Amino acid sequence: MSKVFNVNGACRPDMHYMIDLKPRLEKIKRMVDNGNYFTINKARQYGKTTTLRALADFLKTEYETISLDFQRISSLSFESEPLFVSAISEELLDSVQRFPEGIAEKLTAFAEGTARLNSLQALFRVFRLWCGQSRKQIVLIIDEIDTATNNQVFLDFLAQLRAAYLASDTAPAFKSVILAGVYDIRNIKRKITSSEEHKMNSPWNIAADFLVDMSFSAAEIAGMLREYDTDHGIGMDIVQLSELLYDYTSGYPYLVSRLCMFMDERVAGTEGYPDKSSAWTRDGFLEAEKMLVKENNALYQSLIEKLNVYPELKTILYELLFNGRPVPYVATNGYIETAAMFGFIKNKDDTAVISNRIFESVLYNYFLSEEFSESKLYDIGTREQNQFITGGHLNVRKILEKFVETFDYLYGDKDEAFLEDTGRRYFMLFLKPIINGIGNYSVEPETRNRERMDLVIYYRGEQSIIEMKVWRGNAYNQRGEQQLTDYLDYFHLKKGYMLSFNFNQKKEIGVKEIVLGDKVLVEAVV
Repeated sequence: MSKVFNVNGACRPDMHYMIDLKPRLEKIKRMVDNGNYFTINKARQYGKTTTLRALADFLKTEYETISLDFQRISSLSFESEPLFVSAISEELLDSVQRFPEGIAEKLTAFAEGTARLNSLQALFRVFRLWCGQSRKQIVLIIDEIDTATNNQVFLDFLAQLRAAYLASDTAPAFKSVILAGVYDIRNIKRKITSSEEHKMNSPWNIAADFLVDMSFSAAEIAGMLREYDTDHGIGMDIVQLSELLYDYTSGYPYLVSRLCMFMDERVAGTEGYPDKSSAWTRDGFLEAEKMLVKENNALYQSLIEKLNVYPELKTILYELLFNGRPVPYVATNGYIETAAMFGFIKNKDDTAVISNRIFESVLYNYFLSEEFSESKLYDIGTREQNQFITGGHLNVRKILEKFVETFDYLYGDKDEAFLEDTGRRYFMLFLKPIINGIGNYSVEPETRNRERMDLVIYYRGEQSIIEMKVWRGNAYNQRGEQQLTDYLDYFHLKKGYMLSFNFNQKKEIGVKEIVLGDKVLVEAVV
């Protein structure tokens, strides 16, 4: 059976196209060799389980590895210490093939409830015996620790691990302990009873910093594509596609694999992409990206759920996306920490930015969708969308003309603060139903700020660049024109568009066309 791109569960090198994990496994092994206890906390579907399984195999020559998954332990088992000791003992008996003499019998007694005392203290006494008798040093790996993080018994379990680590110079202990999940349990928020305040209360302050980059680099993506290309004989432009995949995903493992899967399985064989060779192109990639942005997968559902649970995140992300206000990346800020932990944002030059272009598009669509039912501009775009399509091509000038007319009629008397905060969002609301189902758009991240935002529209294989900006005088406008022409050179286009939100009382609204060198700029002013 040929390999496939996998997005469901852990990846296996014999079944799935994967990046080469060896470099990062070697870095993690150095932490194990140093005797570190640490946490791998990354956002959902970031390759944690795949990495842990590969790590257990990578370490087996030198170490005895014990791999547990807390998803396999029911919530009931975390309600009391005896139940937890019994459940974890069952998992150990199922997961480990060979035990030193007497260890299996003691764990069986815990599992069956026949031990004199089912306590964490008794369990860790068995762990010390096990570590002391083992031929190899033992590495304990626990995946999906989020299952347990809201329980006192789990905090007590961490406290026992901490005590064992601190006493490891005088008593046998695990060589290394690795806990994996979304939440960083060094700063765990727990709520034991309904009346108790959320508290910062984690005994995991012994954990070493985990600095291994879990995202895919463009070079790692290229290695994966090279294997696929060899298997299928496509002759794709590996450098171009690997850079596109990285540019849109910032190396988020699930998003990279999902886009590759779409090109392989869903784009190939459709109209315009009759085979794999035509699907594995820039146009085929953009088709896959459109599919990915529009779908409702488990990762997006998890992200949107977090916005509802943490409304402050919603405010931060809205400011970043629509208003371009810079948000300093301060790691000690609780909302910044939470947004980064869930994968929404990353640190770029000490400024918070959205993690990747796919998430940007998904979040734009989500925020805009909340306004569809009440937006007059969206209604007009929906009602008159057919007039903006000529011979299968998008007539961007006509879109700007209609938007200027409609926006001035609806909001021309609004003050500067209103226009500055809502103008660009309103244009995106107007544009959305016009291209919906066929086209897509993305915002160029390097241009998103209070003054300027460049929107790239993709429609039936054609690209259109619209610079949306706040009018700051003629000199600033001329600089914007030059910036747009430079951007057109990058996209190999001869025509570009500008939409200016002008607050001058004497402004002349409308659309005009100017020529700069070999470029034509269509400028609209509202």
